[in-house]
Amino acid sequence: MEFLFHVVVFAFVFHACFAAPSVYQVGVGIADVTGPAADINMMGYAQPKQKSAGIHTRQYSRTFIIEDGTNRVVFVSVDCALMDQVIKTEVVNRLEVKFPGIYSHKNVVLSGTHTHSGPGGYLQYVLFLVTSKGWVQQSFDALVDGIVKSIETAHGNMQDANIYYSQDILVDANINRSPASYLNNPAPERAKYTYNTDKDMIQLKFVSTNTGESIGIINWYAVHCTSMNNTNPFISSDNKGYAGLLFESAVNGADIMPGKGPFVAAFASSNLGDVSPNTMGAKCIDTGLPCDFVSSTCNGRTQKCIAFGPGKDMVDSTRIIGEKQFQKAWGMYEKDNSELEALEGPVQFAHQFVNMPNYTVEIDDPVTGPTMTKLCKPAMGYSFAAGTTDGPGAFDFTQGTTSENSFWNLVGSALVKPSEEVKKCHSPKPVLLSTGEISWPYDWHPSIVETQVLRIGQLLIAAVPGEFTTMAGRRFREALNSEASNNGGGSNIKTVIAGLSNVYTHYVTTFEEYQVQRYEGASTIYGPHTLSAHLDQYKKLTRSIFKNEALSDPGPSPPFLLDKQISLVPGVVFDKPGFGRKFGDCVVQPYPFVKPNEIVTATFVAGHPRNNLMLENTFMNVEAKQVDGSWKVIRTDAHFDTFFFWERTSGVGQSEAHLRWIVPADTPEGEYRISHFGYYKNINASIVSYNGTTQSFMVGSQ
Repeated sequence: MEFLFHVVVFAFVFHACFAAPSVYQVGVGIADVTGPAADINMMGYAQPKQKSAGIHTRQYSRTFIIEDGTNRVVFVSVDCALMDQVIKTEVVNRLEVKFPGIYSHKNVVLSGTHTHSGPGGYLQYVLFLVTSKGWVQQSFDALVDGIVKSIETAHGNMQDANIYYSQDILVDANINRSPASYLNNPAPERAKYTYNTDKDMIQLKFVSTNTGESIGIINWYAVHCTSMNNTNPFISSDNKGYAGLLFESAVNGADIMPGKGPFVAAFASSNLGDVSPNTMGAKCIDTGLPCDFVSSTCNGRTQKCIAFGPGKDMVDSTRIIGEKQFQKAWGMYEKDNSELEALEGPVQFAHQFVNMPNYTVEIDDPVTGPTMTKLCKPAMGYSFAAGTTDGPGAFDFTQGTTSENSFWNLVGSALVKPSEEVKKCHSPKPVLLSTGEISWPYDWHPSIVETQVLRIGQLLIAAVPGEFTTMAGRRFREALNSEASNNGGGSNIKTVIAGLSNVYTHYVTTFEEYQVQRYEGASTIYGPHTLSAHLDQYKKLTRSIFKNEALSDPGPSPPFLLDKQISLVPGVVFDKPGFGRKFGDCVVQPYPFVKPNEIVTATFVAGHPRNNLMLENTFMNVEAKQVDGSWKVIRTDAHFDTFFFWERTSGVGQSEAHLRWIVPADTPEGEYRISHFGYYKNINASIVSYNGTTQSFMVGSQ
């Protein structure tokens, strides 16, 4: 009898400590969202001269659908600079047509990875369209079509799965690019943390209960996708996109082309606001000396203070930071599932639209005590125009500026003179652009903001509409974890921040960082108490989840400005191959013999890449000759070691495609060739496909 008692007790304890993980229904999907690869301004650096002229790696939308049998949520990580309300609304509208009553604003999250090397022109507010010369329909269509396709794919392959949570530390893949701001946070608060950036890597692993095989991962790590700098002409998913490609190749197999395999790996954005991948830090490019610590200037100018590293150039740096994220994530992935924390519990979500300039929050003022304070109409400060050490701005703007300049006041006032209310509300920020007071030709900045929290068991995914800094994110996670625990969530709740989600509102700094007015503070558009309002709002969403009480007010509907957009980007008039040539002709052949680690190049007579974006396709292949004489595709324009570069030549309508392949060290000896694919536009506006192939060449060790 005593033996039986001990067996029963052991069984109870074993079950309590190692309860079976919840079984969810999970679907994963991936789709190509690569925008126009020529003549379109890149979104991110706001550098007018940085226009797309080819592809290094393609952009993808990666979708994960999770359901508990009652509720369903969708998380989509997209290789783009940032997400916009017009994209989210259009995606939801199309999903409602395809799957009535299943997907809505409430349960779908769209999160941008923040690559600064993707085509712009797809955001509905004016400020984001200035450098792209307005709206670019191809950019918008590529993103919306691809996001919807990835969700459709995930919807169609739902299966029973367990979800495992893991956490580790990656120390040497990010640095703080605004340490002067970070140091303005209270010393006791800073003392709680070892580093001035978050080094934690969070990962979800999805494992099919039917096959025991993994079907995908979502990884969150705080680092900007600015390894590729503002001189880069190639579309690139940057370090996070490369980490995803490495992971997917490792699971799906090297023979599966990027974006085609069943396993999907998303490396998503988090609280990366003040976090740079350029780990060698900023220095003066003329002297090699450190930049000014507070203003990030060299002799008073921002243009010569630039951050570098860790590689020999931007492509090498992208590789290194991408590989570091992949290697750490892979180590977490390879752990036995019994060593990981299984997610257990319901799937829930909370969502509300909020008018941010009208948001009132209680602030504990050191002089007056608790005070109700309203946020500000959107406005950008002087230091916004200074840029960052990842991509400096122009003119004589510097970071850390808290005083006005009469000349730039005059320039800014040419659009609208900031009201005294706006200037007072944003103080100590000197207002350069009072965007919330400009409505011509339509709104310059969002006022209605989408706020959203997803719950999967003990994990909260806080979808935030901007770039939280390191300390802002730490306060935010701590507040939501506490709010969940205080409302019945237990002590094991954890929160991950999914940045740049649904709509873009620039930055969210702490109140203390805002006072310094570096780039991040100057770009906190709703004023010094923006973080406090987010804390208040997201705590409300968290309470509604754990009390299982739906919010009674969905909030005001955001504007949908698709029919107001203006485009000044000229279209493709026609293409012309040149005298004695035809499209697809290879005019520069590769060398007949190359060695591993060498570069193979070829040049073709080309049409304009905007004639057809080649979505789910490619502008180039590298092919290997097989034993039976057939040719096998081993590389496309989505691989990291290939480059498709397009440029105009001297004749009207004439252009060339320059293809490059960096031969990997482990490439087998044999015969290879490179093919180019594209479309040209006739003088009668018809679009015609073409292709061309080089002579074969040998890869060998001698």
